[in-house]
Amino acid sequence: MTKIVNHWIGGKTVEGASGTHGPVTDPATGEVTTKVAFASVDEVDAAVAAAKQAFTTWGQSSLAQRTSILFRFRALLDAHRDEIAELITAEHGKVHSDALGEVARGLEIVDLACGISVQLKGELSTQVASRVDVSSIRQPLGVVAGITPFNFPAMVPMWMFPLAIACGNTFVLKPSEKDPSASVRLAELLAEAGLPDGVFNVVHGDKVAVDRLLEHPDVKAVSFVGSTPIARYIHSTASANGKRVQALGGAKNHMLVLPDADLDAAADAAVSAAYGSAGERCMAISAVVAVGAIGDELVEKIRERAEKIKIGPGNDPSSEMGPLITKVHRDKVASYVEGAAAEGAEVVLDGTGYTVDGFENGHWIGISLLDKVPTSAKAYQDEIFGPVLCVLRTETYEEALDIVNASPFGNGTAIFTRDGGAARRFQLEVEAGMVGVNVPIPVPVGYHSFGGWKDSLFGDHHIYGNDGTHFYTRGKVVTTRWPDPADAPAGVDLGFPRNH
Repeated sequence: MTKIVNHWIGGKTVEGASGTHGPVTDPATGEVTTKVAFASVDEVDAAVAAAKQAFTTWGQSSLAQRTSILFRFRALLDAHRDEIAELITAEHGKVHSDALGEVARGLEIVDLACGISVQLKGELSTQVASRVDVSSIRQPLGVVAGITPFNFPAMVPMWMFPLAIACGNTFVLKPSEKDPSASVRLAELLAEAGLPDGVFNVVHGDKVAVDRLLEHPDVKAVSFVGSTPIARYIHSTASANGKRVQALGGAKNHMLVLPDADLDAAADAAVSAAYGSAGERCMAISAVVAVGAIGDELVEKIRERAEKIKIGPGNDPSSEMGPLITKVHRDKVASYVEGAAAEGAEVVLDGTGYTVDGFENGHWIGISLLDKVPTSAKAYQDEIFGPVLCVLRTETYEEALDIVNASPFGNGTAIFTRDGGAARRFQLEVEAGMVGVNVPIPVPVGYHSFGGWKDSLFGDHHIYGNDGTHFYTRGKVVTTRWPDPADAPAGVDLGFPRNH
């Protein structure tokens, strides 16, 4: 019998009532293993209503109550990390170790949420005038929503909801319909930890569910991670409906390799950053810019390493890279490699014909490496989201920097060099939100915020860290004057208040 994934509303499983379902496929076999219920407008409204009702008490709950629940959730999440990783592998396809790493990075934000009391401290200025004090406090928004992508079905939701509920909000999650099971398991663990009914809800679906969240008057803020076209749509639509929005979009992350770099370390980094998680991550390195005469040697070192990567089912402990999420996506990724030579690139490795014995119907693609790629090529311009690495050649650092800064994306970037002065100059001059110096994937730790520039971010706030706390709260300033008990009533003064 095919498994069915239903909604989680008001602290319990709610069967889908719309009559519409979507298929969930095991990427290693190509078989449909699960059906996921797609929410109607009424079902989204029910989730928002449950969250709104829960906010009446959760928004007034103590910090101690909220953080104690999150501490219990953290312990449960840690205990069940293998189980959640198995759900991720079964529906996304990534190898088990990669899925475990995803859960671990999500746990970082749960850790941050457990210590939210420090971030929520207010400010106080006393005696700004005679017996006048001014204080600043931060308060929750109400019902907030998260719309998350397929590539990190556990981690990205955990970039959002732990901070949101720690700040006193209630949450409605619309996860990717391609791998929905992990989000429901997180909901069950939150309930087991003692989270009150309605504080965290999950509705599955497609554009119908997304659009209803974007327009619903009771949803005060929307967080999103996904492609740039959808991020732009989310931002414009939700903003037009008066909501606070953080919408993280796509990327084309460059790694500059200067002539003085340790080429073995650079090649190791390029391979792990380009091909890890089959390239299905917004912080993947998809373009290496080789500066000076090192290009041939660097490409050869990358090729040697890439050819040794073991590709197979994610639940096989010997596999280092799994399949892509869907056949449609696999074919789209392959098309960039198949058209690369005609656009002037040199195809060093072509993974488009790769298959795995016994799993011939899986969504397989091998490692592809393209050298001397012109900036006009589609393989360079587009976010491929697959295991395809482009190598560009330049003569100087300045030319390389110009290539990076000309990109419409500005998510992450990296430089490999032994020269501290060059690295310092790069981190100041490059137009990207996250920079790595001899670090290929500069995803910040939980207490620093994640987010890009240009077409990689729409909205004013990055995600998690201090920006996350500020996004899920709003400030209020209170000016107070109390009469001195020794003062006799002095009558009414209608004049402008005196500050001196």
